Amino acid sequence: MKQYKNVTVIDHPLVQHKLTILRDKSTGVKEFRELVEELSLLIGYEVTRNLTMEETEIETPICKTKSKVIAGKKLGFIPILRAGLGMVDGMLSLVPAAKVGHIGLYRDPETLKPVEYYCKLPSDVAERDLIVLDPMLATGGSAAAAISFLKDKGAKSIKLVNLIAAPEGIQTVIEAHPDVEIYVGAVDEKLNDHGYIVPGLGDAGDRLFGTK
Repeated sequence: MKQYKNVTVIDHPLVQHKLTILRDKSTGVKEFRELVEELSLLIGYEVTRNLTMEETEIETPICKTKSKVIAGKKLGFIPILRAGLGMVDGMLSLVPAAKVGHIGLYRDPETLKPVEYYCKLPSDVAERDLIVLDPMLATGGSAAAAISFLKDKGAKSIKLVNLIAAPEGIQTVIEAHPDVEIYVGAVDEKLNDHGYIVPGLGDAGDRLFGTK
């Protein structure tokens, strides 16, 4: 697999095991949702590995001691509608105090470029470490556009989290936003003629919400 700068592939056995079940076309809606949540938690553990820490003094039942707590900027989770919604609960289970914003995009049928139709963000995005959530990084157009919208709103610290990515999508985001770190569970082979990731898992939104 090609190595990409600023891309971290989470190759933990639990992540790879759950991704295999997620990909299986026989996996039903309920289990699919649960797997997306579990995978988001597992990948989120790695995404938050480098959070800034500071020392504080506490008192245990035995004695006073110094210990570490998370310091620095607060977190914000930004799912790209609609499939990104499936990843929010897993991330919030790690950081319940994080704020959640939403970005809705659709692809213009003539220009094929992403168009924003909904954007609701925390008022203090410039002061937060933002983590953009979308299960699939296919062409990369939506992710790159969402990151641009966040930067336009003043965001300075942004990471992108996907369960599965295509090389084409990674390249698009890297070229548009070389400052953004990308975390994925797997980098697949390619995109097909319809823009789906191969082997992928189909349409993540349809499989999450039981639509066609």
